[in-house]
Amino acid sequence: MALIQVNFMSKALMRMVPMNVILPVDKLTFPGMPERKAEKFKTMYLLHGVFGNYTDWLSGTSIQRWAEEKDLAVVMPSGDNMFYVDQPGVNNFYGEFVGKELVEITRKMFPLSDKREDTCIAGLSMGGFGAIRNGLKYHETFGHIAALSSALVLDGIEKRTNDTPLFIESRAYAEGVFGDLEKLKDSDKNPKYLAAALAEKKVKFPRIFMACGLDDSLLFANRDFKEYLEGLGVKVDYEEGPGAHEWDFWNRYIKKAVDWLPLEDNAAGINSGNVGI
Repeated sequence: MALIQVNFMSKALMRMVPMNVILPVDKLTFPGMPERKAEKFKTMYLLHGVFGNYTDWLSGTSIQRWAEEKDLAVVMPSGDNMFYVDQPGVNNFYGEFVGKELVEITRKMFPLSDKREDTCIAGLSMGGFGAIRNGLKYHETFGHIAALSSALVLDGIEKRTNDTPLFIESRAYAEGVFGDLEKLKDSDKNPKYLAAALAEKKVKFPRIFMACGLDDSLLFANRDFKEYLEGLGVKVDYEEGPGAHEWDFWNRYIKKAVDWLPLEDNAAGINSGNVGI
């Protein structure tokens, strides 16, 4: 399993940005096992949550093992604390970055499939929001969306004040990320607005997988969005399970998300964890 750290110049963000890439191009098989066909890799673009960066998924979960077993390439960028939406005034086009630029540049760098049905965007918490928003906005690129414990926090956000000790709950932070909060409801930064617009145009939606812990404070927001999509006639594969807003839950459910994707049922290659000596 090749684990690659990349730094590249982003036009959407106008600075050098880092990412980790899991690429099972060097996978060695045991004698007698069939070798993988020389095909381009199906890909998951995997987004972190607030306070995190491009290393989070590797340190918090076993995504590298799940990816190797399924011959899945995984691209993990950094999105700062900006919810993967665009802030034009400061040239932070995070939505364009993950929804367009990142896909284009990684397909140039690595042997990744350019087929919609082979391309997934996924994430947790803020990254779950980013996966849903950008998976819908760039629906021609992404055939699958996997969103865990999604921070679907826009309903009522215009009522926020600055009387809070946690900056991510303040009105100033929300305005810095999303712009004019009074106009947010009817903008393409709002997943509900995007979903309704796609449904009205009878666009083919990406397949959607959502999951949230039963003890997560975001549970009701996730249930609400799932029901909203179903009200538009959109099918959602939705699961709830034991756990809160925590890595134990995300480790279990990122495996479920990988298993949900239409991938080959392979096995892990030769590594230090499966050689008995």
